[in-house]
Amino acid sequence: MVKVSVIIPVYNAEDYLRESLDCIVNQTLDDIEVICVDDGSVDSSWDILEDYNNRFDNFQIFHQENQGGGAARNHALTKAVGKYIYFMDADDLLDGDALRQFYEISEEKELDFLIFQATNYDEDTGEHFDTDYYLMNELYEFVGDRVFSFDDLEDHIFDFSVTPWCKFYNREFVIKTGAQFAEGLIFHDNIFFWGIIFDAERMFFYPKKLYTRRLHSKSSTGAGDKRYVSSITINNMIVQSFIDHGYFEKYRERLYNRKIKMVFNRYSHIQDIYKEFYYGAMKEDFMKLIGHEKYDDAMENLNEYNRSRFEKVVASRDFYEFEALMENLKLEWDIKRLENKHERLQNRFDNLAERRKILKEQNTVYKKEKRKLEIENDRLNRKVSRLEEKIDRLEKTQEEIFNSNSWKLTKPLRDIKNLR
Repeated sequence: MVKVSVIIPVYNAEDYLRESLDCIVNQTLDDIEVICVDDGSVDSSWDILEDYNNRFDNFQIFHQENQGGGAARNHALTKAVGKYIYFMDADDLLDGDALRQFYEISEEKELDFLIFQATNYDEDTGEHFDTDYYLMNELYEFVGDRVFSFDDLEDHIFDFSVTPWCKFYNREFVIKTGAQFAEGLIFHDNIFFWGIIFDAERMFFYPKKLYTRRLHSKSSTGAGDKRYVSSITINNMIVQSFIDHGYFEKYRERLYNRKIKMVFNRYSHIQDIYKEFYYGAMKEDFMKLIGHEKYDDAMENLNEYNRSRFEKVVASRDFYEFEALMENLKLEWDIKRLENKHERLQNRFDNLAERRKILKEQNTVYKKEKRKLEIENDRLNRKVSRLEEKIDRLEKTQEEIFNSNSWKLTKPLRDIKNLR
């Protein structure tokens, strides 16, 4: 029985591919298969895959014309026979004992899928570092060590990293959902994730950083090139997925704002030479909402900042006017943030001043109480002193009596009296 099918899409990964494949062939778990799909590489990636295919019986390799990582993963899914599926990127690293741990936990808890953490490695600087997005600590703080379902999560569904390589999937569950990766688009893993999550009834968070994501200039999601325009289509597909699964009304405020935020996030990271192209696609998409039945609903649910950004896109006559409007908006919000910060500091100052006043009043009361206690203490000390003086006098008197001749002469009489 094949326990795990490891799926690896490959595109021009010759610099890193052997290291990534070695992470899989050296796993401590037996009975795994490795399915690699070369997505039209023009470097030596295919030669490397053939080498591993010749040396290892559990390898399957396929070649396709360049269609993107989504199409490569979808093709590999049709070939997988393992009980579980793990998606690996051809330039990243996986801990050598990871699949064994994932498999045993998934078997024990009968999971639809397992979530775990990842860290980052910057190829240019040689630096390892963590990010909130791949640690997902807020999600873990909410779910803890329990098995949970989609409906348990409420707004925490947005605390997931959507990347497939920090999940370990039950293959039958994946087939049942019918989830597919978006083809011909980057950020295609978003669609697979949102195609699966709604049906998940048994998930578990494993708080271990067992995957290392490599950052380098050849990465499709880090290149900041023209393909970033895919983000607009991807975000529309995410919204449609919520509609299709009956969750749009519940999450519509988050979805409207998330779309604007994500589209502008990609705009801010795209290379300058492609910004005008991206702006054109963004405006075309936003204009579709003008006059749409959902327009009023969207405007009511967008926060002030996102609504302003939307309005600047649709109001601008060209890219240069848009850039100017966005610069003005940035300045306006910088001023607002400073004003809000000033207001918060003023409120804090006022609260501290009020607190100081209260403490000063309390201090006055405490001083009065202290003075009263000091006076009472002095009185009691004087009383104690008088009592001590009286005791001293009594003790001296008693001693004088005991030492007197009369006391000594009368001792026999006292003794006779005591005998009686």
